Amino acid sequence: MLRWRGLESTPGDLGRTVVTVGMYDGVHRGHQELIGAAVARARAMRRPCLLLTFDPHPAEVVRPGSHPAILTSLDRKAELVAELGVDAMCVLPFTAEFMKLPPETFTHTVLVERLHAAQVVVGQNFTYGHRAAGTVTSLTEEGRRFGFAVEGVPLAQDASEDGEVTISSTYVRACVAAGDLVPAARALGRPHRVDGVVVRGDRRGRDLGYPTANVETPPYTAIPADGVYAGHLVTRDPRSGASLERFPAAISVGTNPTFQGSRRTVEAYVLDYEGDLYGEHVGVEFAHRLRPMAAFADVDGLLTAMAKDVEDTRHVLGLTN
Repeated sequence: MLRWRGLESTPGDLGRTVVTVGMYDGVHRGHQELIGAAVARARAMRRPCLLLTFDPHPAEVVRPGSHPAILTSLDRKAELVAELGVDAMCVLPFTAEFMKLPPETFTHTVLVERLHAAQVVVGQNFTYGHRAAGTVTSLTEEGRRFGFAVEGVPLAQDASEDGEVTISSTYVRACVAAGDLVPAARALGRPHRVDGVVVRGDRRGRDLGYPTANVETPPYTAIPADGVYAGHLVTRDPRSGASLERFPAAISVGTNPTFQGSRRTVEAYVLDYEGDLYGEHVGVEFAHRLRPMAAFADVDGLLTAMAKDVEDTRHVLGLTN
């Protein structure tokens, strides 16, 4: 998949494209349906499917200090949308100047002049331009004037204990923040994952017989609620961000209260792994929450709990006979 940042870097030989626009944070099942529709149109028209996304999140520019938790890094987003058949991804810097573009200017400058849209596929609730004044209706009207078609795709729904819910990044973030990883995975279509680099911690886990990979995540990463989880650690190519190998792991999120810790960390104990992960680019996938974080009276109590965490992880992941 082709990938670039900024409209000025758009390749000159793309020809006319089928464009889909959005943050696509999480690339959840609703996004997958929308991207799937764009890819299908592109294949039918024999044109490349181009995904236009933004960085940073528009909320941080529109309302500074309100940056939402991010479900997928740009590298992970690129990997996921490429798997769905997207041919090219343009990351557009979302600036205060860009935020003020009138809807028609966005359409003409971005979609027509730069990306050469023959068709635009967006969600039915899509808005654009200054103060989000543009809608699917206005985009359709502009499309008639500028020579491209528009398709608004209905929002995906999911069943929950409270009835039908609309699958959205906001919904997934709420599930993750609460530690509800099963409904989060159902909405995402896969386990929630955080990416980062393995850094040196206090090495306490190694001393206890449970060496962990201390994963330093980028700012604003959507980290689940404190607790212990069953999941996997995925190694990644440091250049492309592509996933490589996947290992079962017991994962701890929190401040190590038994040792009066104050810094919140994500640590993964990779089952039956002998290698050195320091400096590796990894993803940590959360499958199921095993228990809340707890402070133990002594190290023996902690070790007993950790042994059970590993046993429970094997059970949840289907690794026991």
